[in-house]
Amino acid sequence: MADIRHSIAVEAPADRVTRLVSSADGLATWWAEDVTQMPNPAAVEFGFFDRSTVYRLVRTESPHDIRWLCETGHEWAGTELVFRLQPKGQQTLVGFSHERWTEATPYFVSCNTVWGHLMFKLKHAAEHGGVPRPLFTKTGMESSASRAY
Repeated sequence: MADIRHSIAVEAPADRVTRLVSSADGLATWWAEDVTQMPNPAAVEFGFFDRSTVYRLVRTESPHDIRWLCETGHEWAGTELVFRLQPKGQQTLVGFSHERWTEATPYFVSCNTVWGHLMFKLKHAAEHGGVPRPLFTKTGMESSASRAY
């Protein structure tokens, strides 16, 4: 098994970061513009890849441990997104992992690069009050040359 891992310090309180990583509205501000809340309130569907990606929020004991199980998708079906938040006053250390990949394929490596970019999108959204600037838009992945983080 292979896991993607990233860590980033965010100049925002943990409760703000929690909202951004635990709801359809939050995810839409930094990850993908087209996120739909499913009838099951703990599931979201992403518009990319012909709406073939559904994540279900997994309840945990800690409000600072947010987990999403990928129910469908390309190589990531059955994988889990994990956001571990460590509050430090008005700063939050975000530990992220995309766990349980079957193997480190070329697509896995590509996803690792995208997740690195997404961490900076999350940081920007948290530090700037949730101003929407998602990486994936309805017209495709934004050009990093056209918009700064």
